[in-house]
Amino acid sequence: MKEKLLHTTETGPTDARIKPSLAISLLPLLLLAVLLGIGYGILHIRAEVLLVIAAGLAGLVARYLGYTWKELESGIVESIRQAMPAMLIVICVGLLIGSWIVSGTIPMLVYYGIRLISPGYFLVTACIVCSVVSLFTGTSWGTVGTVGIAFMGISHGLGIPAGPAAGAIVAGAYFGDKLSPFSDTTNLAPIAARSNLYDHIRHMMWTTTPAWLIGLLIYFFMGLQYQAGILPEEQIHIILQGLRSQFNFHVLLLVPPILVLYFALRKIPVIPGMLASAATAALLALIFQEFAFSQVLNVMTSGFKADTGVPVLDNLLTRGGMMSMMGVTLIAFCAFAFAGIVSKAGMLQVILDRLLRVARSTASLIASVIGSSVAVALMTGSSFLTILIPGELFAPAFRKKNLAAKNLSRTTEDSGTVIVPLIPWSMAGVYMAGTLGVPVLEYAKWAFMCYLGIVFALIYGFTGFAIAPKKNEDETVPGS
Repeated sequence: MKEKLLHTTETGPTDARIKPSLAISLLPLLLLAVLLGIGYGILHIRAEVLLVIAAGLAGLVARYLGYTWKELESGIVESIRQAMPAMLIVICVGLLIGSWIVSGTIPMLVYYGIRLISPGYFLVTACIVCSVVSLFTGTSWGTVGTVGIAFMGISHGLGIPAGPAAGAIVAGAYFGDKLSPFSDTTNLAPIAARSNLYDHIRHMMWTTTPAWLIGLLIYFFMGLQYQAGILPEEQIHIILQGLRSQFNFHVLLLVPPILVLYFALRKIPVIPGMLASAATAALLALIFQEFAFSQVLNVMTSGFKADTGVPVLDNLLTRGGMMSMMGVTLIAFCAFAFAGIVSKAGMLQVILDRLLRVARSTASLIASVIGSSVAVALMTGSSFLTILIPGELFAPAFRKKNLAAKNLSRTTEDSGTVIVPLIPWSMAGVYMAGTLGVPVLEYAKWAFMCYLGIVFALIYGFTGFAIAPKKNEDETVPGS
C-alpha cells in the first residue's frame, strides 16, 4: 500500500500525497543521466532543452506524488533565487573579459606569458599559479576569471590543447579554494559538520595534497610532448607581432586584475570589485588604445570582435561581453528548475535517507557521505548544498561512531566542493566553461585533483588511515 502524507494549507487539509519511494526518487535522476548522456554526450544536442525535458519529467513524477503546479513553481523560484548571486557574477565576468581585452590587459598578459613560459612546463605552471592565487584569495571563480583567462590565452598562443589547459587551471583554482581559510565553502563545511575550521583545513591535507601532487606529476609528463612547442616558431612570432601591432602595452594595464585580487583579499563583495575593475579597464582602453567610447561600451556588452588576419589570434580575442554569458545563464535557469522540483517533492531527501540507512561501518559511512554529496551535486548543481545537506544528515552518525567531525567536513569537500565544477549543468560548471571557453566534458578528465580526492577518501575510510577519533564533546573549539 502506498504511504500517504496529509498536507495542510491555510485553508485546511488538501488531498493526501504519496510519499516517494526510493525507485520513484531515483527516476528523475536516472532520466536526467540518460538524457544528458545520450543527448548531450553522444548526439550533441544542446543541454538547455535536455534540462527542460528532464525538469518536465521530474514535474510529472512530482504531480503523481500529489504536488500542485503552484507548489512546484515555488520550488523552482526558490532554487533560482538561491542561484541568482552566482548568475549575476557570471554576467559580470562577461563584462570583465570584454573590458580587459579592449583595454589591452589580456593581450599584454598573453604576450608576455607566451614569451616567458615554456610549452613543456605550461600545465604545471598554470596549475601551481592558480593554486597560489586561489589559496590567498579564497575564490576559485575569481582565480579562473583573472589569471585563468590569461593562461587560456597563453595556451592558445603556445598551441596547448584547450582541454588539458582548462583542466589544470580548474584543478589549481579548486585546490587553493579548498584549503583557503578565506573560502566560503571551506568555512561552510566545518559549520555544517560541527568541526573547527583550522582542524578541518589540516585534515583536508591528507586527501587534497596527494591528489594535487599526482595531478602535477601527470601534468609534468604530459608537458614533455609539448616541450618543443606544438605551434611552429614562425606562427608564434606572427601571434606576438599581431598582439603588438593591435595593442599598446603599459604597466598600468595590470591595474584591473590587481583590483579584482585586492577586493578578493579584503573580502569585499565580488560584484562591486568586478565592476570597479571593468570601469578601470574601460578608462585604460580610452587612454592607451585607439578605441572610441562607444566602441568600448559595445565591447563590454557584445564582446570584442578581432580582425587581425591571424586566425589563431582572432579566435583568442573574439570573446567576452555580457551577451556571451546569456547561454551560461540559461543553462543555470534550466538546471535549477530541475533541482527545485526534485527538492520540493522530497525525492532528494529520500535518496539521502536511504544512503544513511546502510552506513554501518566507518568505510560504509565515508562511502555514504561521498555518495550523498555526489547525488546532491548531480541533482542540484550547488556546491553549498553538497556540503550543507550531507553535513546536517550525517553529523549524528559520526558522533554515534565516535568519529571526529572533521572527517565528515573533509569528506563533504572531497566529494562535493571539487566535484561540482565537473558537472556540466552545475553553476560552477557553466561558469568555468563559459569563462574559459571550454566545455565541461572537455576539461573534466584533466582536472585530476578534483576527483582523485575521492579515491583517497575511500582508501582512508576502508583502511582507517587518517581517520580521526572524536576527542572532545565540543569539536568546534580550536585545537580539539
